[in-house]
Amino acid sequence: MFRVIGVVGAGTMGQSIAEMLAVKGMDVHLVEKTPEKLQHAVDMLEASLDRQMERWAITAAEKKLTLNRIHMETSLYHLASCDLVIETISEDMDSKKAVLQQLDGILSKEAIIASNTSTLSLTELAGASQYPERVIGMHFVYPTNRIDVVEIIRGLQTSDDTFDRTKTFVEEALSKTGVMVYESPGFVTTRLVCLLINESLHVLEEGVASPEDIDSAMRLGYQFEHGPLEMADRFGLDAVLAALERMFREFGELKYRPSFLLKKKVRAGQLGVKTGIGFFKYDKDGERL
Repeated sequence: MFRVIGVVGAGTMGQSIAEMLAVKGMDVHLVEKTPEKLQHAVDMLEASLDRQMERWAITAAEKKLTLNRIHMETSLYHLASCDLVIETISEDMDSKKAVLQQLDGILSKEAIIASNTSTLSLTELAGASQYPERVIGMHFVYPTNRIDVVEIIRGLQTSDDTFDRTKTFVEEALSKTGVMVYESPGFVTTRLVCLLINESLHVLEEGVASPEDIDSAMRLGYQFEHGPLEMADRFGLDAVLAALERMFREFGELKYRPSFLLKKKVRAGQLGVKTGIGFFKYDKDGERL
């Protein structure tokens, strides 16, 4: 079983994955390009754990232990001892390929490289590695500590051993349900939730209901934790736009064409929780105002 795990990318998803792994008792090496970005990740991790302390979900000792298990790094070379590396950088194929190529010269041949991509081709990505059989998709849904499903995506050359070890890790070490998904843009979760968000935006554009009432209708009517517009804010409106645009290019179907309102929000820099405003307003801890 994997005990030392690397996470490449200390953005929102990278932080969430690192925290979840550390809570489960694993040593995590969290890699980001600059000390400034790493410090921001530390601040956000502490804020997340503080919120849990306020709810009496964890103690101060548990918070300290979790943070002590997360080692902040600015170089991929610190991942040499890792059994598994999870890549969570931005959805750019060239950047992800560059990371895989660097990891080829750092990791042991037995180590697994998992990408958290939601829309890019796993087969194409794995082709950048000298060992494509050890590359797999492990798509977590945010917030990872509360969502009990992980999509496990096989590329064309992913080996049975890589898949079996990954599925065992997800289900036994993380206590989550591993869902095997065949490679397709958006997989299952991203593909379906982005369509829901996009249609909600069309409903808003048409003046059918206010943002608050759209979210209330879906949250109360279908027992969603958040309505579709708040979900978009929490994912990041730029990430939702990018996912829709990629699926529109891949499938060529109009249902994936992003709402113009979504484009306007992104152009205005109103990206959701990360900027404090999207369809709703949020405080520095990501709580809705």
